[in-house]
Amino acid sequence: MPGPDQSAPLDLRLERTEQAGCLGTPTPRVGWRHAAGTGPQDGYEVELVRGSAAPVTVAVTGAGGAEQVAVAWPHEPLAAGEVGSVRVRTSHGDGGWSPWSESLTFHVAPLAPEDWVARFISPRQLAGLGDPAPILAGTVAVGPGLVGARLLLSALGVVRARINGVRVGADELTPGWTSYHKRLRFHGYDVTDLLREGSNDIDALLGNGWYRGALTWDMRRDLYGDRLALLAQVELRYADGRVETVGTDGSWRAHSSHVLADDLYGGQHTDLRLRGVLGAADEVDELDVDPRILVAPEGPPVRITQVVPAVDIVRSPTGKQIVDFGQNLVGWVNLTVRGHATGDRITVRHAEVLEHGELGTRPLRKAEATDTYDLAGPEETELAPQLTFHGFRYAEITGVDELRLEDVSAAVVGSQLTRTGWFTCSEPMLEQLHENVVWGTRGNFLDVPTDCPQRDERLGWTGDIQVFARTAAFLFDVDGFLSSWLRDLAADQRPDGGVPVVVPDVLRDDNVIATAWGDAATMVPWVLYRRYGDLDLLRRQLPSMRAWVDRLWAEVDDAALWRTGFQYGDWLDPTAPPDDAAAAQADPHVIQQAYLVRSTEMVAWAARALGQGALAEEYEDLADTARAAFQNAYVAPDGRVTSDCQTVYALALCWALLGSGEQVEGAGERLAALVREADATVATGFVGTPLILDALVIAGHTGLAYAMLLQTQNPSWLYPVTMGATTIWERWDSMLPDGSINLGEMTSFNHYALGAVANFLHRRVAGLVAIAPGYREVEVDPLTEGPLTHAGARHLSPYGEIAVSWQKQPDGVVRLDVSVPPGVVARVYPPGMKRGAVKVGAGEHTFSG
Repeated sequence: MPGPDQSAPLDLRLERTEQAGCLGTPTPRVGWRHAAGTGPQDGYEVELVRGSAAPVTVAVTGAGGAEQVAVAWPHEPLAAGEVGSVRVRTSHGDGGWSPWSESLTFHVAPLAPEDWVARFISPRQLAGLGDPAPILAGTVAVGPGLVGARLLLSALGVVRARINGVRVGADELTPGWTSYHKRLRFHGYDVTDLLREGSNDIDALLGNGWYRGALTWDMRRDLYGDRLALLAQVELRYADGRVETVGTDGSWRAHSSHVLADDLYGGQHTDLRLRGVLGAADEVDELDVDPRILVAPEGPPVRITQVVPAVDIVRSPTGKQIVDFGQNLVGWVNLTVRGHATGDRITVRHAEVLEHGELGTRPLRKAEATDTYDLAGPEETELAPQLTFHGFRYAEITGVDELRLEDVSAAVVGSQLTRTGWFTCSEPMLEQLHENVVWGTRGNFLDVPTDCPQRDERLGWTGDIQVFARTAAFLFDVDGFLSSWLRDLAADQRPDGGVPVVVPDVLRDDNVIATAWGDAATMVPWVLYRRYGDLDLLRRQLPSMRAWVDRLWAEVDDAALWRTGFQYGDWLDPTAPPDDAAAAQADPHVIQQAYLVRSTEMVAWAARALGQGALAEEYEDLADTARAAFQNAYVAPDGRVTSDCQTVYALALCWALLGSGEQVEGAGERLAALVREADATVATGFVGTPLILDALVIAGHTGLAYAMLLQTQNPSWLYPVTMGATTIWERWDSMLPDGSINLGEMTSFNHYALGAVANFLHRRVAGLVAIAPGYREVEVDPLTEGPLTHAGARHLSPYGEIAVSWQKQPDGVVRLDVSVPPGVVARVYPPGMKRGAVKVGAGEHTFSG
């Protein structure tokens, strides 16, 4: 019987998701949270119902009974296509057993090539590079007694499907972007309610997407292939237990659609006069695509996550109608029109900023970012593209004489990530900075972590996510999202261990040993392990981590220094000229050696976490060797570091690269002097920015750290806020004080990398730090001695929400409130107390001092 004070487990998950309709493993890990007030867990039971069979329960007690995050599957492996449900209950000592959780229904995806009967089909004559987007159409016959049906969908390109005229699901740009030749994702949809007994029509609109659309600043088309193709498989389950599987084959037909052109960079041209009118039928070819590359989704799909209303419509100096949405975002414009003649054209152009009152399109470079619509007549019509996306705050709309605010909105499109982190404080500009980081993440986490969402780039730059992963993993649940991306990194990794600077790798060049970029291979897996407690991911990625580090050691010279290869260095250092972003103050060799130490250490840490002691010792010795070489080559006895700039001291202090205490003290004081000389403005690029404030705190200069954090003069984090920014900029001064756009070719207004400072806000200002994997143990030690009067952070960890807030009282006493969920222990450093930490468990705790 359930104990009187125990609640049922919450938020049951299978393999990172609460939506298990396309489960890609036969042995999914299980996880759950507990409600506040639940006592310590010392056991659990997992009940499995397989189809119509009786429930089977497995209980775990003893040493493993306290686990609730990424718990190993306790039952026999599941089979492809299997449908069932899981629920959990937990034991709490004298409190007895909890009630059962709600059941989580699952449907296992195809797990092997033989599970697929559908074939990839492609139009034989239609759908050339310059042709309209094709629609592929077929029928499915459904017999009596249908109890369940699932559609599995993938494409070479992007696809939007319908059954009997009704759209399937709400996903956008399916199947997303992976390293297509090695990993092609499919998605699963419950379509039971869309099917009827008898013949059912299925059609799918195919767009170019990442597979065949323009990619990179060279506008290269069809990098993966020149033929669009569809894969659709329908699984029909009947009351008598039969399962019938049908799919795309040579009997389907292709037609031209009303989408005359589509491209992610260029936009979409839609002729509404052709909507609903299928062009002449074309036969299809079955393509020879290896089904072994098909993979189930790990992360959330791309969807419309919000609709933002227009806030203003203005006339530009040249008379253009420009809509302001008040927020730089990623997605498209929704527009309602009426009263137009047949053939009238509506044009929507997009930009992130205005320059001198006009649409600021120069930063888009070759990306036209333009949607056009040829209207069918005067009826009220809702316009929106389906096969593209844009980065914008402003939209210039022509073809509509007098726009109305209520007729315009913006669909925010991105991976449907669950928000997990929040920050508040007494400085409104700092809160706006944090909100800018959140929006920058939302815009650039669109199936892959991109650098920017608007210009002729939008690539998965490894350096950007390497510096930002910690921040991202606090703000959002990125476990499945980045786990999937890491599989692509490993897939695109060179046989010798080199890592491309963008993943998926569409540059396909020899630049595969770029420090701080390739180090995503070690840094991102370690972040995910620390944030989510997933040892299996660490085990899976360890060969990739080792291969990268071993590749670097193959470049090391007799002095144990790595000094080879093209390097981006401290990219976009504010002192670099607009036309040379790599011309930083920091010596790139210093950065290379620092990262060599750090990545080698991370391999050792991963090996240690996995119980591989001998391997850990091997890489610990290598890390010690690289650290000694750093000290010998680049550090003077007094702590001066070669190239004497903010970034090199930040690396040396944060990553313990210095030898003696005298060197540590000297480096800290030199860093403080440099910051004072710069009047507390930032003088770091991509590499130094995530570390500079921590380095100042380590050096004992918290006041300077706060002065830099709150600085509003350029270059600083708050200068863009004073200029009205609503996302993080690529350059500290992407927009100049006079309102003109920076002349640099790389001038994005939505680039999350410099937003890595939010990690400092969470860990240092609010004071919430994970010190055990999965936040099972946290440290609370906020920096309360600065100019802020209050600050706080909340994080929805795998165990539940952890909250920290502090406030200075009128009498100068600081009150610290800490909320700890069941399963987590907090080490709290009470304000004003010189003694050590106080260890507390689940509950609400208040300290003053």
